[in-house]
Amino acid sequence: MTAGAGEEERRARAALTGVVEPGDERAGGWLRRYGPVELLTRLTAPAGTENLLPGAGEERMRGYRTRAAAARPERDLERVAELGGRFVCPGDPEWPGQLDDLGDATPVGLWVRGPADLRIWALRSVAVVGARACTPYGAHVSGTLASGLAERGWVVVSGAAYGIDAAAHRGALSTGGATVAVLACGVDTVYPRGHTELIGRMVEQGLVVAELPPGAHPTRSRFVLRNRVIAALSRGTVVVEAEYRSGSLATARAAERLGRLTMGVPGPVTSGLSSGVHELLRSGAVLVTDPDEVVELVGDIGELAPARRGPVLPRDLLGPGCARVLEVLPVRAALDGREVAVRAGTSPDETLARLYELHSLGFVERQGDRWQLAPGATTGSNVRRGDA
Repeated sequence: MTAGAGEEERRARAALTGVVEPGDERAGGWLRRYGPVELLTRLTAPAGTENLLPGAGEERMRGYRTRAAAARPERDLERVAELGGRFVCPGDPEWPGQLDDLGDATPVGLWVRGPADLRIWALRSVAVVGARACTPYGAHVSGTLASGLAERGWVVVSGAAYGIDAAAHRGALSTGGATVAVLACGVDTVYPRGHTELIGRMVEQGLVVAELPPGAHPTRSRFVLRNRVIAALSRGTVVVEAEYRSGSLATARAAERLGRLTMGVPGPVTSGLSSGVHELLRSGAVLVTDPDEVVELVGDIGELAPARRGPVLPRDLLGPGCARVLEVLPVRAALDGREVAVRAGTSPDETLARLYELHSLGFVERQGDRWQLAPGATTGSNVRRGDA
């Protein structure tokens, strides 16, 4: 058993993960005030006891009490141990301290499967999220970003959903890199079913994390609420394709509230799946297009992206003498060597040498002793880059 939280506290927190819904700030306030053991005691006290937990109505308290009576923490702890996993509590060496930034919405504890140390991985992680019904463009960009980040030693965090999430996890795994899936269900529940193999690979090569106890099933609200954990675990969040009302934008907003970096990958202005990302960029998120730009933002001082340049054309690689001769040649009319020399301000011998060099590269055409610009030479499209 990992050192940190005591056995009684661990058992109480394990029970509370099945009693308190993720992100329940009222219950989080009780947990902060009373501690996990006392809170569980109050929730399992006989009904009708007055003033045990302030701020909750009768109906809500009935729900808490019903779930508390049904909690079986020993069974859940045994189940996760059978799966080779563990239950990580605040105070444990493996607990990621940045989750505490969530305040009263901090997870009660985390059920974890996988060989790595969650705290260590979270220190150098980036969330990559986006639309489930993504386009091929979005899947390509997500996979490329994730694989590039993994190659640079960064951990990719996402939600194991279809679309962008899956492409991000696969991109990291494809390079033998690190990836973390934050689930909206128990760590023994595969959802979506189509990701049985993917989640299995992450259990072996990465980490699978959940707030809910083994056996718990996802709900719509749980998908939304787990996004705050994705944001809190990571140094920054990159959104790749999202509609205006996409759940992945909730991850970005959570990251922004937590003071994390929020980034977006632009898409076609005609694509509804990029409209949410574009709105995010308009509201202050940083535009990124490749892993280097992401690392420059979330990395340490000195991890700068390479300088951006336009495409290098063959004519850009010409020496100054050739470039000067090329500039004076007309597009249609042909000139003899002496006329070219006068216009270029170079000697006849040098001009002739440059003309033959340009001819060998395909920039000019020769008609006897006369020379003219070759078709396409203004862009260099007729010249192989390697020849220049």
